[in-house]
Amino acid sequence: MQEKENVLRILEETKNSITKNDFSKLKELSNQTINTASRTHDSDNIAIAVIVYSIGKILERKEYKQYPGWKEFYKGLISSINNGINAIKKNNENDLRLHLESIRKNINKLSGNLKIYIQDVFRKASINKASKIYEHGISMEKTAKLLGISLWELANYSGQRNISNVSLAKTYDVKSRIKLVMEMFG
Repeated sequence: MQEKENVLRILEETKNSITKNDFSKLKELSNQTINTASRTHDSDNIAIAVIVYSIGKILERKEYKQYPGWKEFYKGLISSINNGINAIKKNNENDLRLHLESIRKNINKLSGNLKIYIQDVFRKASINKASKIYEHGISMEKTAKLLGISLWELANYSGQRNISNVSLAKTYDVKSRIKLVMEMFG
């Protein structure tokens, strides 16, 4: 893990934000982690960015609290964050990874719609964070691989957000693209 102090700070502030119901702060913390992840390509930072962003998205949806299994999920979430903080303080990267993974495993213990909704949030968070890393200049292929998503998902999301429309890129209208493809394969 790179930038241990930063990861510790992010997790501690995440815990604080959760207890204060400050979910916008979680998005900010996730973006800070993405900046580090973009520079270092560190999978721990990437995992933390996705998890923190997902937690914010999950907790801001108050209706989830009504579903069966919510209380257990929430307790497990807080416990995993606390254990992750302790693992960092003890310089135990393997334990940190186990505690981060336990957050995702807690989702698998859920049932019904809550499980589906939360899995969907994590998937969309991965795609969102991948687009942020891609914005920082990391190749699309490497970014997709780092976050465990398909190139198609990243390209589709990036295209919708016009991420690739930077001044260095030459863009074509639809007719020009079709003509170019026809020339390439025709």
